[in-house]
Amino acid sequence: MRASRLVSALLLLQTRGRMTAQELADTLEVSVRTVYRDMESLCASGIPLYGESGPDGGYRLLEGYRTRLTGLTADEAGALFLTGLPGAAADLGLGAVAAEARLKLSAALPPELRERAERSRQRIYVDIPGWYQGSEETPRLAEVASAVWGQQRVRIRYERWATPHEVIRTVDPYGVVLKAGRWYLVAGSAHGVRTYRVSRINELESLTETFTRPAGFDLAAHWHEYLATFDARRFLDEAVLRLSAEAFEGIGQVLEPAAARAAAESAAEPDADGWTQVIVPVESAERALPTLLSLGVGAEVVGPPSLREKMRRTLAGMLARYEGGGQAQE
Repeated sequence: MRASRLVSALLLLQTRGRMTAQELADTLEVSVRTVYRDMESLCASGIPLYGESGPDGGYRLLEGYRTRLTGLTADEAGALFLTGLPGAAADLGLGAVAAEARLKLSAALPPELRERAERSRQRIYVDIPGWYQGSEETPRLAEVASAVWGQQRVRIRYERWATPHEVIRTVDPYGVVLKAGRWYLVAGSAHGVRTYRVSRINELESLTETFTRPAGFDLAAHWHEYLATFDARRFLDEAVLRLSAEAFEGIGQVLEPAAARAAAESAAEPDADGWTQVIVPVESAERALPTLLSLGVGAEVVGPPSLREKMRRTLAGMLARYEGGGQAQE
């Protein structure tokens, strides 16, 4: 445990430069007293490490010093090769660079750890897109990534669901996120931080201005917060349903997880016929209709009246189609 912590401290100083004892303690989740002891141990082992006092002080390594990849356990060596996603790197135009980096990393490892890492690569493969989904065409992804790296302000022509469907936006690209096989751009704008699906960026123009990333902005933390509020922003309406016992039991196989949870939490006691009334969040009547139809004869839309009437008209039209003979016309 202590040996692993010493290696972590050394690598932190190598990658981040100067760090105070408190910063090291917070990152390593130990006390400042433990950091002091660890720094003494590193110095005693011959690591060219020195400390500086004062408000700008801290610990740092001698300029130019670099440690080799030693101290890795077999499990850590195997995990290293699981962190790379070749498909994502290729999408970003970094496929060849990532492959070369893996070769260099492999060459730096001792033989026994190199073999462990290679076994991990051959036995575990990460396939990002969900079932029955093809990869999206993202012709602007390389341009987006370049703007992210260079902190270059861009003007995009973007196609969205709402009206007007095509808009022009000037944004500061903070980062890109790969979610379920889809690439998203997280960017600052005049209206705050916004998310754009890269496949819907029809045009991108890099402007002459650069931008400064907000202090403390963390892409992963922002994305998790965005996901936490996503359903609340998307589900703007509700549908009241009556479900048979069989439909209620299998609702999780038809509805999205958030909608299925809401149905279970709102479920009333079954009535005399064994049917259960639930409330399901929906985006709109138009978007809800195909999903509600897929529930089949085990579901009845109770409300709102507009959605019930839309369902009635749709089912009446389908019934008329089948009762009319249904022969295909030449």
